[in-house]
Amino acid sequence: MIIKTVELETVCGITSKLPENTKPEFAFAGKSNVGKSSLINALMNRKSFARTSSSPGKTQTINFYNINDSLYYVDLPGYGYAKVSVEVKAKWGKMIENYLHNSPMLKCVFLLIDIRHEPSDNDKTMYDWIISNGYQPVIIATKLDKLKRSQVAKALKVVRTGLGIGADVTVIPFSAETKQGREEIWDLIEDSVNSLDKE
Repeated sequence: MIIKTVELETVCGITSKLPENTKPEFAFAGKSNVGKSSLINALMNRKSFARTSSSPGKTQTINFYNINDSLYYVDLPGYGYAKVSVEVKAKWGKMIENYLHNSPMLKCVFLLIDIRHEPSDNDKTMYDWIISNGYQPVIIATKLDKLKRSQVAKALKVVRTGLGIGADVTVIPFSAETKQGREEIWDLIEDSVNSLDKE
């Protein structure tokens, strides 16, 4: 995918109304520090357009990035952050659920899981939650460069087993450092957009 233009078009907080977009949306969910901003930057072919942070839970809004004026990357708030109250977590949860329920242009949800660790309870809850909202998430196994090549197959098996998913669910290993996996994600997005054009 050739990225010509990128624009942060809409930022939605807890009380904001969702934008009425007319182009397909691809959402990215994942717990804090899983590398979501790094993935989105890699997919935008930009170094630091989506802000990365060392402090978890930095993304507290739903951010809509207009890509090539033909689709949106949607950055959902990270979950599993330690420093916010239960009340705030509940509000962010409602905000994400509202988006999953009410955005007619949402075509695919990517769920990011750290390949180095077994999926957490939060990861499993998020996976089940996305399913219950009518979407089969594509799993992005991030931080691939942190593993030796010989460890990857076993780590991917742990991710699949931890989430309780079979071979029919797409899992894409990804590294923000080497950009391995980026083309595969782009292809998936392009195929989805192209299939919409044919409808």
